[in-house]
Amino acid sequence: MSLAFLFPGQGAQTIGMGRDLAQAYPAARAVFDEVDEALGEKLSALIWEGDIEQLTLTRNAQPALMATSLAALRALEAEGVGVDAATFVAGHSLGEYSALTAAGAFTVADAARLLRLRGTAMQDAVAPGDGAMAAILGLDLDAVRKLAADAAQGAVCEAANDNDPAQVVISGEKAAVERAVEAAKGAGAKRALMLPVSAPFHCALMQPAADKMAEALKSVEIRAPRVPVVANVTAEAVTDPARIRELLVEQVCSAVRWRESVTWMAGQGVAEFWEIGAGKALSGMVRRIEKGAVTRTIGTAEEVKAAAEAHNS
Repeated sequence: MSLAFLFPGQGAQTIGMGRDLAQAYPAARAVFDEVDEALGEKLSALIWEGDIEQLTLTRNAQPALMATSLAALRALEAEGVGVDAATFVAGHSLGEYSALTAAGAFTVADAARLLRLRGTAMQDAVAPGDGAMAAILGLDLDAVRKLAADAAQGAVCEAANDNDPAQVVISGEKAAVERAVEAAKGAGAKRALMLPVSAPFHCALMQPAADKMAEALKSVEIRAPRVPVVANVTAEAVTDPARIRELLVEQVCSAVRWRESVTWMAGQGVAEFWEIGAGKALSGMVRRIEKGAVTRTIGTAEEVKAAAEAHNS
């Protein structure tokens, strides 16, 4: 049975995530130390003992979630299950950087610095209050795209995350997103709700952040990943470092094609998906996309041991 490793995106962060991994596995602790050193601050202290509002700031959440995912992977490796056990790796938005780092394309230090820059640039791309995101539940992608286009009225309003068959997130200028939410129920949506995010991610308003990432990625070495990475932009595997660099720039303004990514992996024979790091959101999406898929979450020392025992038995 073919296996894929999945890495979560923003929204999965919690105070205390990864702490028991760091206590149980020296290799996991080393990841947090490496991230602290790369950023020149004790991000680990914020993750384990800080304020959730501070941790949720995009510039903090992005490197923090990557650190937690890589710590979980290092713990798995210590139990005898490395990234090579996976046929593919994939991550949701910032999780794509975690996936690339897991596969050896980035160093942990470079990923931390890139995600700090990415988080800050995305936060700064749109003035506070000017942008918004909303989740539309119960409509498919084509219906949400039409809804967003009708609501735009000359402003930006786009499908940003195609998460699963029943959940598409839209992003854009606040008034346009609010119009789409108002219109959604009349269009047959089960629910439509504004999301508590600090910026309108994965839409055209993020172009200033994409430009900053293009500049930053020029000077960072990207190695060929040991395991193919399924890219958010294409929903297919990529291994060429030059193409990875291009796709990471495109990803800032492009929709996250998560539903298609999972379907593509399943079509390649993947039947089991392990969510590596904080939260369980991706596992729920996978089960809604591929009804027969087996999922497992790996964010605690106990879950690491259980996964390793199951895999090695």
